Amino acid sequence: MHDVLEILAVLLLAVGAVLSVAAITTGWIMPGRGRAKVLRPRVWGYGTLVAMAGIGTFLFVGPLQGPDKGNFPVSMSGMAVFAAGLYVQRQAMKPARKTSS
Repeated sequence: MHDVLEILAVLLLAVGAVLSVAAITTGWIMPGRGRAKVLRPRVWGYGTLVAMAGIGTFLFVGPLQGPDKGNFPVSMSGMAVFAAGLYVQRQAMKPARKTSS
């Protein structure tokens, strides 16, 4: 069962990374309910990429390694990076700031 969870985690992280790179390079976001809310797709892509790195660190250093590994600080740092990625995604739903010229 443990191997199945690792394979599933890797697949989900890979899909998230591919979708984020697509958003960064082309501005394309997969169709869905929240797509209309995203005003800046490239920013959303950067946020997703950061979130995938954070949750990947959390999963593979923490829960998928087992409770006795002693990697709690690194695992929680991954969760903090994940939260930062979610914050960037949230910022992508707001209009860009006007720059003064």
